[in-house]
Amino acid sequence: MEEKQITLQIDGHFITVPEGSTILEAAIKIGINIPTLCHIDLKGTCIKNNPASCRICVVEVMGRRNLAPACATRCTEGMVVKTSTLRVMNARKVVAELILSDHPNDCLTCPKCGNCELQTLALRFNIREMPFNGGELSPRKREITASIVRNMDKCIFCRRCESVCNDVQTVGALGAIRRGFNTTIAPAFDRMMTESECTYCGQCVAVCPVGALTERDYTNRLLDDLANPDKVVIVQTAPAVRAALGEEFGFPPGTLVTGKMVYALRELGFDYVFDTDFAADLTIMEEGSEILNRLTRYLNGDKSVRLPILTSCCPAWVNFFEHHFPDMLDIPSTARSPQQMFGSIAKSYWAEKMGIPREKLVVVSIMPCLAKKYECARDEFKVNGIPDVDYSISTRELARLIKRANIGFPLVLDSPFDNPMGESTGAGVIFGTTGGVMEAALRSVYEIYTGEPLKNVNFEQVRGLSGVRRATINLNGFELKVGIAHGLGNARHLLEDIRNGHNEYHVIEIMACPGGCIGGGGQPLHHGNSEILYARANALYREDANKPLRKSHENPYIKTLYEDYLGKPLGEKSETLLHTHYFNKAID
Repeated sequence: MEEKQITLQIDGHFITVPEGSTILEAAIKIGINIPTLCHIDLKGTCIKNNPASCRICVVEVMGRRNLAPACATRCTEGMVVKTSTLRVMNARKVVAELILSDHPNDCLTCPKCGNCELQTLALRFNIREMPFNGGELSPRKREITASIVRNMDKCIFCRRCESVCNDVQTVGALGAIRRGFNTTIAPAFDRMMTESECTYCGQCVAVCPVGALTERDYTNRLLDDLANPDKVVIVQTAPAVRAALGEEFGFPPGTLVTGKMVYALRELGFDYVFDTDFAADLTIMEEGSEILNRLTRYLNGDKSVRLPILTSCCPAWVNFFEHHFPDMLDIPSTARSPQQMFGSIAKSYWAEKMGIPREKLVVVSIMPCLAKKYECARDEFKVNGIPDVDYSISTRELARLIKRANIGFPLVLDSPFDNPMGESTGAGVIFGTTGGVMEAALRSVYEIYTGEPLKNVNFEQVRGLSGVRRATINLNGFELKVGIAHGLGNARHLLEDIRNGHNEYHVIEIMACPGGCIGGGGQPLHHGNSEILYARANALYREDANKPLRKSHENPYIKTLYEDYLGKPLGEKSETLLHTHYFNKAID
């Protein structure tokens, strides 16, 4: 059935849009920029927030007495809209001034300075004095977790974080509590985030327009370690970082800056620069072996086998099922994430080879994900109190550090990773996008299960950005049914089906963030442009296609690691160093 069209006039321009479109959507289509604050719409990722609460986007609609919020007002046939009258301009400025009257004036030291949407609006509206100044700021909590800093004095009640946490991720960690000037956004009963269901996925940070929610910054600690002559500081970089870092330096989205990133890290003073993709290949060896082990036992009639097996690379996803599905802790793979496998191998095998005492080795990770900061601090990833990965910094933190060091990033030459933990296959690269872990696993599982070479390593059926995807892979007559989900709301639907006995899968990959790691909470802010996620994903597939080796089990350094140190996948030493266990974290 053909969609009904509506014709209206905006600032003298005629525009035809589908019925149900908002004035804001029509204005964007015609190229008219209406300012917004609470509104966000990441088309293709189901992240949307338009409560019309801030009233920054008000416009005049002819025949209507009051000003209309453009983000929530539907277009009607023949509607005449004015977006730039004196009445509109004055109303927007007054609204911004009222918001600023209950907002701290510490812009210069705020972590969002220069990237704050409220600050941008103040500049746009030419606010140079505060007519409503002198009021008492509402006392609200400030909290510093391993991943996220929450400073609710800066909250403007746009409700973006609440929307993404409850509606998209279905975590339910944030909501409005109390009334009037004492209203705040917080976990239920005003608990701290560390006492809530928060998974530290960082999507609340990614959508926050101001400095109320930011990542915890570890760059000053890193500089202290780099300056310490008694420390050996090494770094690992996640695959999604190389596909997004360039955006912070003016490169188009989807530009691969792998070599430039490695060069910049050496300039910063790291002793060795390694690649998390190496550990992604190692993850496939362990997780793939787990998949084959469970499938073989299942096909041999073992009724105790728990299927589907769920991937375990994403710490926010792990935290989610520990809180919300504690009755299913025996379903996920026990393989650690690539970050933690890298740290474990670096502080055992590599440190022993190099003759470096564990206490003198500092392992830093560059990650697209804020939950990685929390993951580093988990007790099960420590030996005698010393973490396998000392701390993690985000893509945004790395960009700030490169700028702070005055490194001319666009001008630097490409530099290779160090070996042995810098060599990887294409399978390790695609871990950074939704479906990538599944595809990497299938490349190895197929060849090991069938004993036949894989003619086409591209499993196109598991690619894409649809929230939930399904595929059937033929393994010499056995139909392996796989599922892929990104976004915790989509994951919840799959898990509830499994819990209710409606499982149709053998293997499921789950990533917490929209698009997978490319849309992680620590990536450059994409501000509602889902095309950026597509560009980042395509960049990783390009790097995969250009790799000489594209299957994890073909990585020569991984083979050497097993021959010289680990023995075999799922062996005794592998279980100790590369696997983990999960906890019941359900909140009463």
